[in-house]
Order: sequence, then structure tokens, then C-alpha cells
Amino acid sequence: MKSPTPPPQRRQWSLNSRATRGLLFQLIALVLIALGIWFLAHNTQRNMQVRGIQSGFDFLGSAAGFDIGETLIAYDPSESYGKAIWVGVLNTLKVAGLGILFTTILGVLLGVGRFSRNGLVRGICYGYVELFRNVPILLQLLMWYLIFIEVLPASNEAWSIAGLFFLSKGGFAFPYPTAGLGAVTAGAAVGLVAVWLWLRRVQQRFEATGHDGDRLWTPIALVIACAVAGWAISGMPTEWNVPEQLVFMVDGGVSATPEFMTILVGLVMYTSAFVAEVVRSGIQSVSRGQDEAAAALGLDPRQKMRLVVLPQAMRVIVPPLTNQYLNLTKNSSLAVAIGYPDVVSIANTTINQSGRAVECIAIIMLVYLTTSLSTSLLMNWYNQRVAIKER
Repeated sequence: MKSPTPPPQRRQWSLNSRATRGLLFQLIALVLIALGIWFLAHNTQRNMQVRGIQSGFDFLGSAAGFDIGETLIAYDPSESYGKAIWVGVLNTLKVAGLGILFTTILGVLLGVGRFSRNGLVRGICYGYVELFRNVPILLQLLMWYLIFIEVLPASNEAWSIAGLFFLSKGGFAFPYPTAGLGAVTAGAAVGLVAVWLWLRRVQQRFEATGHDGDRLWTPIALVIACAVAGWAISGMPTEWNVPEQLVFMVDGGVSATPEFMTILVGLVMYTSAFVAEVVRSGIQSVSRGQDEAAAALGLDPRQKMRLVVLPQAMRVIVPPLTNQYLNLTKNSSLAVAIGYPDVVSIANTTINQSGRAVECIAIIMLVYLTTSLSTSLLMNWYNQRVAIKER
């Protein structure tokens, strides 16, 4: 016989209740914060009106009137300030996305390299970390920019690789397909899903039987096979836009400007040094007994690192790694120092032409706040997935 369910207790709204006092104090704090924000906004608005300064976001629909040297989407100077700022946002996201990808790869390699049995490899990794993390990022950006501008040859004398890739002061030009690219990308995306399913099956088999499967070449083959299948489904197009060396310049293909290469290389080299230290500390947090137990099971050094050490180290690595991703995204705002048209650079030009400083700065803050919060949410989700589940 089930015991009767007790009736729900009613909240006692009394100042003698700790819960009631806590709720009251929180409401008072929210009211004070709201009043403070209202006072600052009202005071700013009134001072701008007194000085005859226009305000509002209506300027976003006006013609920008300035060109942007590097864009991911089509843009014309006759288009609006809103379109120009959106171009800057996309340029910022491009740098941040590629920077996080390459930083992760290089930082993990450097961090693992600190434990190499080869003294030369350990020394190179240690010297890299100590050099790049102790020099300010702005100085490194200026250094890389000078290297790309002063060391590389002129556009009419570009360094060429197989007549397809050209590197010069004008940037790095390389060929790209003019047809079938969407189908190949879709095929590669399907391949990534297949890779996830394959790795999941391999892991389940390893946990059940102790027999490991191929985690490198089979995933690579799956992605390539699916990409080729997408190309075949699209009709096997063979049209490519190939760069060509002309008398004064390199024409055709896709070109990465010196400014883009500077900000990307600078951010990756700088942030990867910190990521390497995060990885090293995470690996060192795993007890020596785990390594000895893995050796007793007959695992080779590569398997010990991949199957035993790194999975346990991830719970220590992921939280500070998230901070480094956020730092990389925010440090991309330094691109204005070397002339890369990111959201900060384009917003500064918009301020000079429209005079809407408060609105443009608010847009910049909103962009970086959104990207940082999105990165944090994604990394927190991943941190929960890799966390060790305790009984």
C-alpha cells in the first residue's frame, strides 16, 4: 500500500524567511541595475541632442560610399553601411574560424611534442612556446606584416609552384573549381557524418572486445570517397579558375591578401603557444599509474597517448582551451593595425563618415559578445561530453 502523498507546501511570504529575503534582494539589485542603465542611456541621449549629434541606427540603410579590399560576398560601394558592416563581420568570422582550427592542430602537436623521447623535438617545442607566448601579439603582427611586405617578391616576379600556386607581395593565389564545388562540399559533409559513425563503431568495438580499428586512414578515405561521389553526381565538371602570371600581376584563381595571411599566421603562432601549455599541463595531470597500466596492457606509446592519457586529460584541457579560443577571437580586432578589413576597421570608417560613434561601437560589442558566447556554449557542451562520468 502506497503511503499518501503529502500536500504541497505553500511558500511563506515573510521577511523572516531566508528564501523570501534572497528573492527580495535580487529584485532590488535588478531594479538598481535597470535604473543605472536607463540613467546612462538617457544622459547620453540628452547630451548628444544638446550638441546636435544625431543618433539612431537609421544610417545603416544609407549608402556607404567606400570600397572594401577583401570580401566573402559581393559588395559595391553604393550599397549600405549595414552591408559593409556585415562584410566586416564575415571577415572577422573567417579569421576566427580558421584561426581556431589551425591553432588547435598546432597547439596539440606542440603540447604532445613536449613529451617526445627525442631531445631535439622537445627542445624545439619548448623554444617555440617560450618565444611566441612572451612577445606581445601586436608586435608579432607587425613582424609578420613586414615579412610579407619586404621579403616576398613583387607581383610580377611571384614565386611559383608548378605554375598553379603563386606567392608575392600581392598575396597567395591558388586555383579553385568554378563548377561542382557545392556538390563536392556536400559530399565531404556526408563523409564527415560517415566518419563519425565509423569512429563510434570502432570505439564501441574497442570497449567490448579490446580490439582497436583504423582511426586515421579509413576516415580520410571516407571523406575523399564521398567528395568524389558528390563530384561524380554533379556531372564530373573539370572547369577550374587557375591563376596566371601576367606582366605586372597575378590574375585569376583565389587570392589571400598579405593582410589576411598576417592576421591569420600571427594569431595562430601566438595562441598555439598557449594552447601547447594547456595541453602539456593536461597531460601531466594524468597520474603516472595510468601510463604504467597502459604499458602493462601492451599498448604502444601512440595508443597510450590516444586511448588512455588524452581522454583523461581533456577534462583539464577543455576549460582553459575555451579561454584561448575566446582570446583568439577578441585578438582578431587587432587586424585594424595592419589594414585587414574586419568589423572593427569597417566600423571605424563608418564612424568617420557617419558620425554615429555610439551605435558603431555598440555593434562591435554585440558582434564580439555574440561570437564569444557562442564559442563558450559550444565548448561547454563539448566539456560535458568528454567529462568523466563518476558513479
